[in-house]
Amino acid sequence: MTDTPIREGLAPIRDRVLSFAVPARDVRGRVIRLDASITAILAAHDYPPALAQLLGEALVVTAMLGATLRENGGGLTLQAQSDGPVSLLVCDYNAGQLRGYLRGEPDTPAGDLATMFGTGHLAITLDQTDASERYQGIVPLEGDSIADAIEQYFRASEQLPTLIRTAVAGNTLTGYSAGGLLLQYLPRGEEGRARLFAEDDGTPEPEDWQHMRTLAATVTADELNSPDLTEEALLWRLFHEEEVRLTPGPTPTRGCRCSLAHIKDVIERFPEAERADMRGADGMIGVDCQFCARVWRIAA
Repeated sequence: MTDTPIREGLAPIRDRVLSFAVPARDVRGRVIRLDASITAILAAHDYPPALAQLLGEALVVTAMLGATLRENGGGLTLQAQSDGPVSLLVCDYNAGQLRGYLRGEPDTPAGDLATMFGTGHLAITLDQTDASERYQGIVPLEGDSIADAIEQYFRASEQLPTLIRTAVAGNTLTGYSAGGLLLQYLPRGEEGRARLFAEDDGTPEPEDWQHMRTLAATVTADELNSPDLTEEALLWRLFHEEEVRLTPGPTPTRGCRCSLAHIKDVIERFPEAERADMRGADGMIGVDCQFCARVWRIAA
């Protein structure tokens, strides 16, 4: 990877991830913009505004976390299950491809996680490569937002102080756009030095983290979603007094992995007696993909 000097940009590039690091402050992060990808995902389901906002935020967080994975394998899944109005939320990121859906009551009110989910948990499942063992972390659905729950997960499970900000705008008619900022303090330093900070041993927050977190927290929803502000320009606004290294990430796209060939292959693995039970009156087997809201009709 090559480092790009921080500078103010001109025309914004949509559906983009830009990673950055501030070595002198032992901080790293990511800025993301989603446009066509998030519009395709949300518009396919025609969610009410509160549910679209919720899933949109989860998609932004998933893409920011997933962008840390290697491009040649592995994936990240964010899944929330609960006993409340929103009973299930699933987002998946794999090699730049993003997808997601949720199941919720149409009249679910906008609010904090307890209001929308009730009691439940949020699981982060990570596959670094296709051949590696799966890692999963679980955190309660607590806080004002999905971003709050993920921040708590990193603090409690990874000892990685984290700040996350997201913004989602638009609707099915106009299309959607979204933006996000993730900032993390490296517990062992950018250059692999000795451990710098761990909350569980009572160590006070380092001044570097306090400084960078304070700057990052000034970002607004309008800035995260502005069509007139590039990712470089946003980072310049926040951290122009710092030496910031930039590394472009993979372009996020909507990527549901269902296909006619894949579905046929799965169906053919069932015994004939079970396939007979699947057939409708017209002799076809219907397969519903929750991610892309499409029903595949298979001649069996």
